[in-house]
Amino acid sequence: YLALGGTAVGTGLNTPPGFRQLAIETISQLHGTQFLPAGNTFHALSAHTEIIAASASLKNLACTLQKLANDIRLMSSGPRCGIGEMSLPENEPGSSIMPGKVNPTQCEVVHMITLQVMANDVAIGMSGASGQFELNVCRPLIAYHMLQSLELLADGMRSFADNALSGLQPNLDKIQTNYHNSLMLVTYLAPHMGYTKAAELAHYAHHHKISLREACQTLQSMDLDTFDRIIAKSAQPVSHC
Repeated sequence: YLALGGTAVGTGLNTPPGFRQLAIETISQLHGTQFLPAGNTFHALSAHTEIIAASASLKNLACTLQKLANDIRLMSSGPRCGIGEMSLPENEPGSSIMPGKVNPTQCEVVHMITLQVMANDVAIGMSGASGQFELNVCRPLIAYHMLQSLELLADGMRSFADNALSGLQPNLDKIQTNYHNSLMLVTYLAPHMGYTKAAELAHYAHHHKISLREACQTLQSMDLDTFDRIIAKSAQPVSHC
């Protein structure tokens, strides 16, 4: 919905009859998209609620993307002294100071552009709130930041998909090692041996630097066949409605 033709504060002053409708129909034909006259040109010129809402949607998308990129960056940290459960594509020859290091550059790009999109949303929101009476002189700022957010997200998501996600590989051996060394597997044992006994088992394994299974065998907390059956069941995916 366009305020075009509203001219002076939404009145349509100094425009010939039919100008507004004709101009908007012409723009629709040129762009191949249907535009319509705003129902209230006074509101359309003085407020920008639609574009502010659109910017908020881009901000929400940016938040989701940043969380995804940061999770991948942490899971691919290592490869030996970090979590190391994922391997990112080796797009660059290495770090300038650490030979052979694979930098998570695509994750870092997403982190930076999403921060900028979030900042743009703040600027757009404040600009939308800065109108006085019939006019809002911050419209150029709104347009600039909105277009920048769209361009950053479009280019950044495409690059992230092509240069990171498409070549992302799980390190199954490291995942299995981390999984079986995790003390939090004791959560699955608690219903079978009780909270207190499960806590003792976890503390024992931690202080003696052994696995839960080894601790269970030492303390005779549970038959090992039962332990294996419970832990194997914990690895099965949970179905959701």
